[in-house]
This record gives sequence, C-alpha cells and structure tokens, in this order.
Amino acid sequence: MARTRATDYDDKRRAILDRSAELFAEHGYDRASMSKIAEACGVSKANLYHYYKDKEALLFDVIRFHLEELLEVVEAADRPDLAADDRLRELVAALLEAYRDADAQHNVQINGMRLLPTDRQAELKAVERDLVKIFSDAVAGVAPQLKGTKLLKPVTMSLFGMINWHYLWFKSTGEITRADYAALVSRLIVDGTRNLQAEPAAASRRISAAE
Repeated sequence: MARTRATDYDDKRRAILDRSAELFAEHGYDRASMSKIAEACGVSKANLYHYYKDKEALLFDVIRFHLEELLEVVEAADRPDLAADDRLRELVAALLEAYRDADAQHNVQINGMRLLPTDRQAELKAVERDLVKIFSDAVAGVAPQLKGTKLLKPVTMSLFGMINWHYLWFKSTGEITRADYAALVSRLIVDGTRNLQAEPAAASRRISAAE
C-alpha cells in the first residue's frame, strides 16, 4: 500500500525548500550536505529523504518554485491595456516585490542552475523564457522601433540585469524604496531607448564594408 501524505506535507516541503535555499546561498551547493540540511530543518535525515531523494532534486525544486512564483506574480501584474510606460513600471515593481524576502532563492537561481543536468536546466529555462517574453513585449511597447530587431533582446536583458542584481545593494531600510527603484529602472529604459535605432548602425556597417 502506498504511503499516504500528511496533511501538512506541502507546508513542510516548502519549509525544507526555504531552509535549503538559505544553506545553498550561504555555504554553496557542494558544502550543503543532506545531513546539514536535515539538521537545519529540524528533521531526521530519513524524514528529509521522504520529501527529496537527493540534493539535486532539492536544488531543482528550490529554483522551480521560485521561478514559477515569479512568473505567476508577473502574469497577474501584466496590464497590456495600460500606457506603455505604466505597463513596464508595474511589471518591474511586481518583480521587485516578488523578490522581497527571496534573496536566497534568487541567489540559488543565478548561481545554481548550471549545476543541474541539461534536461533539468531546460525545464527551468523554459519558465525563464516565459518571464523574459512578458518583459520583452513591454520593452517593445515603450520602444516600438526595436520590435523585431536584434537590439530588443540585449535591452530586455539589460533591464533584467538592473533588477536581478539589486539584492546585492538594496536595503529595505535605505532611502530608496522598491517602488522608487521600479520607477527609476523603468525611466532608464524608456529614456535610454527613445533615440535608439537598430537599422542605422547596421546600415553604417554595410557602407563601411562596401568601401
């Protein structure tokens, strides 16, 4: 007979994932053994294996849960009916808010995904692509001249660079709030892309080559 799950199974699994993320971020994936994780979670090693068969499965779920939550938040915040500037600002604000209290998970996402097998990375990268697509569409909204050009991706990824690395310096007690930073980041993208053109640069290279 299959073993039935306790009614609080999901809550306990989530607690294990959160604590594991903290250990992975603080000590590194290699040094955070299943024994250390069990001890930090206040459970026996045997009980930990009831939830996860190995450390790789733990790492995968830490990143998967984090990415899926980010995507859910961003999808809920996306308002294509808004003015392009407002849509972008709302998306940035939603993502920054989703990062609140998730520094460890975010750290593991950035540094730990490469440690997973290729097929498991592919699953996670598919979620990342869905997230990037929403922001790429929003960037194209404020800079329609970039739509369909090779510059749209680097501009979008530059936006993510400003958002994804904020945890290294941002302080909740500091002078700038998440809403302030969302407005700043959005303004940098809007103003920075206003006169950005893809075709003239390409045309210039073609002329130089012809000469």
